[in-house]
Amino acid sequence: MDNISPMMQQYLELKDKYKDSILFFRLGDFYEMFFEDALIASRELEITLTGRDCGFEERAPMCGVPFHVADNYIAKLIDKGYKIAICEQTSVPSESKGIVQRDVVKVITPGTLIDANMLSEKDNNYIMSICMQSEKLGIAFADISTGEFRATELQGNRILDKLIDEITKINPAEIIMNSAIMNEIDIKFLLSTNTNAFVSLYDHNAYRKNKAYKTVTDHFKALTLEGLGLDLHEISICSIGALLEYLKETQKNSLSHMTRLDYYSSEQFMVLDKSTRRNLELTETIRDKRKKGSLLWLLEKTNTAMGARTLKSWITEPLLQTDEIEQRLEMVDDLMKNILYKDDLKTLLKQVYDLERLIGRISYGNTNARDLIALKNSLAVLPDIRRILSCMHAKKIEEIFNQMDPVEEVKNLIENSIEPTPPISIKEGGIINRSYNNELEQLKEIIANGKKWISNLEEQEKSVTGIKSLKIGFNKIFGYYLEVTKSNYDLVPHYYIRKQTLANAERYITPELKEVEFKLLGAEEKAVELEYQLFQEIRDTIKTYTKRIQNTALSLSVLDAIIAFADVSELYKYCKPTINKDGVIQIKNGRHPVVEQTMGNNMFINNNTLMDLQDNRFSIITGPNMAGKSTFMRQVALIVLLAQIGCFVPADEAVIGIVDRIFTRVGASDDLAQGQSTFMVEMSELANIINNATTDSLIILDEIGRGTSTYDGLSIAWAVIEYISSKELVGARTLFATHYHELTELEGLLNGVKNYSISVKENGENIIFLRKILRGSADQSYGIQVAKLAGVPNLITERAKDILKQLEEHDINNKKKKKVSKTRTEISHQDKQLNLFNYKDDVIISELLKINVLEMTPMEAMNTLYKLVHWVKGDVK
Repeated sequence: MDNISPMMQQYLELKDKYKDSILFFRLGDFYEMFFEDALIASRELEITLTGRDCGFEERAPMCGVPFHVADNYIAKLIDKGYKIAICEQTSVPSESKGIVQRDVVKVITPGTLIDANMLSEKDNNYIMSICMQSEKLGIAFADISTGEFRATELQGNRILDKLIDEITKINPAEIIMNSAIMNEIDIKFLLSTNTNAFVSLYDHNAYRKNKAYKTVTDHFKALTLEGLGLDLHEISICSIGALLEYLKETQKNSLSHMTRLDYYSSEQFMVLDKSTRRNLELTETIRDKRKKGSLLWLLEKTNTAMGARTLKSWITEPLLQTDEIEQRLEMVDDLMKNILYKDDLKTLLKQVYDLERLIGRISYGNTNARDLIALKNSLAVLPDIRRILSCMHAKKIEEIFNQMDPVEEVKNLIENSIEPTPPISIKEGGIINRSYNNELEQLKEIIANGKKWISNLEEQEKSVTGIKSLKIGFNKIFGYYLEVTKSNYDLVPHYYIRKQTLANAERYITPELKEVEFKLLGAEEKAVELEYQLFQEIRDTIKTYTKRIQNTALSLSVLDAIIAFADVSELYKYCKPTINKDGVIQIKNGRHPVVEQTMGNNMFINNNTLMDLQDNRFSIITGPNMAGKSTFMRQVALIVLLAQIGCFVPADEAVIGIVDRIFTRVGASDDLAQGQSTFMVEMSELANIINNATTDSLIILDEIGRGTSTYDGLSIAWAVIEYISSKELVGARTLFATHYHELTELEGLLNGVKNYSISVKENGENIIFLRKILRGSADQSYGIQVAKLAGVPNLITERAKDILKQLEEHDINNKKKKKVSKTRTEISHQDKQLNLFNYKDDVIISELLKINVLEMTPMEAMNTLYKLVHWVKGDVK
């Protein structure tokens, strides 16, 4: 170590403290990386790898990036999952004796980004903390760029599935967790296959109850946590405390902008699992993972980044409380009845910057004068917004009006202190209004007079010397100088002092010029230092208004999201739904909100829907592929979801009974990453539905059982219908699409089961999809016709017709093997067939097997016989 240079010793000491991070080590105008960090950075950033003599036997691998463009390189590394430790010079080189002092001022991780150019303005960037103790899970997550901070707890059966549902809903960029959860066998596998988040273990001590309790109370300056709603949620306290500890450790910041904690429970929102969010394409499409074509794409007509983020969170968390839903609907209704007000509000909101992230950067000390001007301009439109809101009548709009604080003090402070068009840099002057501070005004006067004197001096010297080409210039090395071209050397006065010789000119100074330069440069340096000092004071003053500005930002984001609902509802002619708690879902001429718009030209065929908790619990829908069964079922689910997020719905009329969960089993695909076949995925999703559905749920099932053999699939589908339709077992409102026409026999056998079909018009050998849902069942699947429509060659479809005809002529229950046409294909069947069409026989036999005749009284025997006779007659279901 004796031969190692002092600078490298400094580097190694800091690197030892941040072993899990790439250390950006500030050297002059560059951030340098060494050893393994350099190898990684040069590879990932595709920059040149060099070396440096540091006292080792071999040169240390080294690469670097200019500090003024470092953000671009840091963003690339963060996107690849690396953590970056930023090491800055903490002492002024000119004032330092020996080596310049350096220290890590911040650790940037995927979940702790705050710079605007590293973030998507319409998406939150969450970091999540997970704590497992005593078969409970505490979850806390935050977006430090906005100050949002939320927490919840999970417990009960299938707790890891619930955790994955929360993770996929929140979509964090980074997850930290305690060691206890890593003991769960499936957790690493589940996280690796369900999230792209950067996952790491964090100090177990930070998750200890007493440590976490103190961290949380200290941060929120509270004596107890009762006021935060956490007194009964110990596991959440542990996850919150650890997250705060981690953020303070990495950000080296007080996090003063994280002023509010929102604790929520699953009872507040509709539960949407990963499969449902994917199948309903709420925020991205299934096929290409793009926003276009999703529900979010349709609704995202917001005017601010804050509103866009709020809208996205509403889509993933539909409401369950009727009064909250109706408050949002009332706001939408009020705006639609006052279109001119709505349009004026949109115009004003377009002038509002991202207040949440602006105040976040201000609180962080990571802001510039242009940010303050953006804040001032945003606050300036608030009086006009409040004036319009005061003319409206919805109760929630009145609340928004009262919550929207114009914060006049901040607007006036910025207006009086900051130049209207300041530069980006805050350390080079030109950002503070000269009239804001007396000392600054005096310095600016000296600067102005000095520059004027120098300008006058140039004209004066031209006149005195007769050198018309003479000019006064400036550089950082020589300061101000008089430059004379070679052809005019003989006219140079004796009192000019030569300072520098160029190829075609000489540069001179005079005692008088140097005296003015001294005063001028001294004043400029003092002015720049004073401006920076004043800017810091202004920024710190604004920080004291953080909570008020955040409340205003929240009210604006809600207003913006509601205006987006009103815009969509007006543009696409949606209706206001009636919300009820009795379970009735009745939709007249409903449309799929997204498909309707992608088709265009009013080509979408609307349909009616009737579901309740009594006679219309379970709808079996038959019809050919491509006819619209899946679209119709998704349409019903999306209309319910739209109503419960407080938006009008695509229908002529709609009555929506509150749904606690929407489950979907739509489509089939192998999950090779998890080693699961199509059928295994199907059955896993079905098991999730069966185990978690309640009477208040809405279930969408498409082609259950098609991933296995015909009779296995039919048996499973049959049993599923029995189970879900039973009031005693589930009794949920269900839409069930199938090609098993045998299942239509269940109408009349099971209470609440009704048959529906997609209408099809035959035109010779071709079919036309009418896409209308009608009562009754389809009599065939039109599979060959659909294959023809899909472009399957005629040779195949014609051969299929021949095979189908011969199959229909055969008794498929015959145990003998029979040849089909002129091929060697043989058709075989199981010796034992399911008694699907003699359903009552199975029930009667089952009942008879339970009877012990010798122990029955004559009256019991008569009652049992009476019951069985009426069962056969169909009087009992």
